[in-house]
Amino acid sequence: MTPITEVEGRRLALSNLEKVIHPATGTTKGEILHYYATVADCLLPHLRGRPLSFLRYPDGPDGQLFFTKNPPPGTPSWVKTVPVPRSDDTNARQVVVQDLPSLMWAANLVVEFHTPQWLADDPAVADRLVFDLDPGPPATVVECCHVAVWLRERLAEDGLDAYAKTSGAKGLHLYVPLEPAPSEQVQAYAKQLAVEAEADLSALVVHRMTKALRPGKVFVDHSQNNAAKTTAAPYTLRARREPAVSAPVTWEEVESCGSPAQLAFLMADMAPRLQDHGDLLAPLLDPDQAGRLP
Repeated sequence: MTPITEVEGRRLALSNLEKVIHPATGTTKGEILHYYATVADCLLPHLRGRPLSFLRYPDGPDGQLFFTKNPPPGTPSWVKTVPVPRSDDTNARQVVVQDLPSLMWAANLVVEFHTPQWLADDPAVADRLVFDLDPGPPATVVECCHVAVWLRERLAEDGLDAYAKTSGAKGLHLYVPLEPAPSEQVQAYAKQLAVEAEADLSALVVHRMTKALRPGKVFVDHSQNNAAKTTAAPYTLRARREPAVSAPVTWEEVESCGSPAQLAFLMADMAPRLQDHGDLLAPLLDPDQAGRLP
């Protein structure tokens, strides 16, 4: 029988709680749900108001993985959805997770949470900029950290503050809180800085996606500022054999990183990190911290 629980007055059917999702650690679905309940106070502010895309992995990373933007079948009526017209579906809607019941409903589907850089009430007007720093082997997150520091200093020249998190895979994400600006302008500015990074760090950086250019270098992916693109949300678990988290990190951690293990965080690491640091990405949520594109 599927257990029924009540979360803030909403009844939820939570299924297969003993099912192992992350096989390297034996992490069960029940443990995943407990994790999301634990980090909800920090995660939810980064999800609210943003149409979500889900990477679903209900049978773990070795099973079928599928990306979906449409509300899944059986989505409860109390889960908020918003219109997000697309070229292939002018009536399309997407889920917006606003509260703990909605978060736990979505987590029960076993998903990665992915968000755009804009809010549902102002589509294609970005309130933040993102760089996805993706290392091409044998480069690792260590090389990403060198590039991240360069980008932080370059952004500071334009009066912009940057904040870092791990991708939860092998790279690093940089976020910049912005006064709202059209996504096209944000993407153009991000591409400009990626080109500058390649010019200044030619042995380390590539700004084009061409795979043949990437071995041993860091791809500075600026394309996720496109209004149609999304990025793994802070604190989301990733579809990997271990329950890896896209975890906010301090600049001291970035600057001192000497091995990939130093910036690899699992589900169990997050409660003590939140106790020590709070939400390191809280400035993204503060309008007073937003900078203006030059």
